[in-house]
Amino acid sequence: MTVPTRQIRALHDDETVTVYQAYRPEIGDAAAGLGRFPDWYRRDRMTWIKPSFLWMMYRCGWATKEGQERVLAIRLRRAGFDAAVRQAVPSHHDRDVYPDQATWQRALKRSPVRVQWDPERDLHLRPLAHRAIQIGLSGTAVDGYVDDWTVAITDVTPLVREIHALVQSRNLPQATLLLPDEQPYELRT
Repeated sequence: MTVPTRQIRALHDDETVTVYQAYRPEIGDAAAGLGRFPDWYRRDRMTWIKPSFLWMMYRCGWATKEGQERVLAIRLRRAGFDAAVRQAVPSHHDRDVYPDQATWQRALKRSPVRVQWDPERDLHLRPLAHRAIQIGLSGTAVDGYVDDWTVAITDVTPLVREIHALVQSRNLPQATLLLPDEQPYELRT
């Protein structure tokens, strides 16, 4: 089966979609313990959410990079996620979307959401031909994410370590069985 180059794939159900983020322990532990982001969570900078588990593993080095030792699975209301993706502006000028640099820069200034498509990863974190979406949230989009869209937060670091250990021991079939079941995701109108 051929996978389209740009297709959102995610763990999702009728009401929610799961994204991943990696944090330092004090943030990850607090958020997982509360099931939401703590009141002291910083909202003044862009936060990137990733529906691809393996892209998150690439980014955080299987939860071994400093400041990324806790991996959280964040279940979001589809309405919030969909609204964010719809208003997203590519983080780099895309001639297929914006005819010129100036038009893109104006759109970039107006939208609190960025999107970029990076190579999806396999269990060895090698790049694949198709792309995984990353969504950057700032301003009002972070407020929506923290206050309205988040349904649940789970620390999946133990799962990350289990899968990583299986990959290291070359037990790829078992590692594959433990991966989240990410399926094509269609935005709702």
